[in-house]
Amino acid sequence: MDQLVAFVSEQWMLFAALVFILVMLANSFISTWGVKNVGPNEAIALINRQDGIVLDVRTDDEYNAGHIVNSVHIPVGLLSQRIGELSKHKSQPIVVTCRTGNRSATACSMLRKQGFDPIYRLAGGVTAWQSANLPLAKGK
Repeated sequence: MDQLVAFVSEQWMLFAALVFILVMLANSFISTWGVKNVGPNEAIALINRQDGIVLDVRTDDEYNAGHIVNSVHIPVGLLSQRIGELSKHKSQPIVVTCRTGNRSATACSMLRKQGFDPIYRLAGGVTAWQSANLPLAKGK
């Protein structure tokens, strides 16, 4: 135990970096509890068989460049103010997507806290959708 205390006191910056990384990892796992990652084919099944909706949380420019047909567009930065627009879908499956899947984790956490269920995250985002050769609509 004395060695640990000595190490921490001598290498406090290294130890602080380790603690920071561990906290960030824990936050990442906690924020997506109750959210299942799905691939493009699973997302299609949710949309077609369970009346699921797609929530696209990318910027306006990204959305206009190409988005999943019939997706609801609310940029992640505006989601907390516009979450009421999704209230009628509270018990429907919601597939959240962004470009690669990072921003969608934040949106999933916000939806979860507001009682939305079930929530799914499109693993790989619109990039994975395109890689699966699935269509995108352009414009608004």
